[in-house]
Amino acid sequence: MQQIRSILAPPLLIALTCLSGVVLIGLQWQVPGWSLWALTLVLTLASSHPIRRHLPLVLGSLALLGITPINTDVSNAHMLQMALTLTLAVAIPYAVSKYLMREDLIQFPIHNKRRWHRSEFIYIFVTAAIAYLLLPFYLADTGSYQNWSVEPTTDGLIRLFIGTNGLGLWDELFFICTVLAVFRRYLPFVWANLAQAVLFTSFLYELGFRGWGPAAIFLFALSQGYIFRRTGSLLYIVTIHLTLDFILYLALIHAYYPHWLPIFIVS
Repeated sequence: MQQIRSILAPPLLIALTCLSGVVLIGLQWQVPGWSLWALTLVLTLASSHPIRRHLPLVLGSLALLGITPINTDVSNAHMLQMALTLTLAVAIPYAVSKYLMREDLIQFPIHNKRRWHRSEFIYIFVTAAIAYLLLPFYLADTGSYQNWSVEPTTDGLIRLFIGTNGLGLWDELFFICTVLAVFRRYLPFVWANLAQAVLFTSFLYELGFRGWGPAAIFLFALSQGYIFRRTGSLLYIVTIHLTLDFILYLALIHAYYPHWLPIFIVS
């Protein structure tokens, strides 16, 4: 029995972690979400498996996200609130792992000290081309652009730019460098990557991506995890993500004020 518990502990506990994230953050069902979160934490701490040391790092960050009003409000007060809690969601697991546990489980390798291959540059341009064709159509087809507010002022556009790109950077720091790192410790990469993609998608769903957007986001999250594993470069995956976010930024402006940016051939 003990051996069976030891084998099942990581998959079961990580699955419950993902489920609690979907319910609490993605669907915003507070009572069942917090209940699942508490159950997962209790089972984790009661486990005899080594995962009990590291999974609470992810659960603690999910709790921070659970108390954060996750939306696309770009007012100064809301942006400051989100910046604080999202920063803590990344900083606390890193600090606990590095300085209390004395481990290098969570790392942020900015660059892997090698030049990017030609294929990696091509991938960025292909990604940009797909985003250019897909994002304006997606926003118009699903009406998801209405989940963002685009103020026609210099200050409003600057805050929108900071918000969209800041969240893109945070996505990679948290879901790829933090969550995936913890999950990979206890699951084969394929399953760990699938699990982080579930949480990645849940967060962006709550942020305003509706309709068929979550399916595309899930595939993107999987690809980012795979690319990070292959390249070991945070700079590279951030470049990919911010390229998408810049096009998203332009597409949002175009959705509200098409005469400002008549640069998209699909809308």
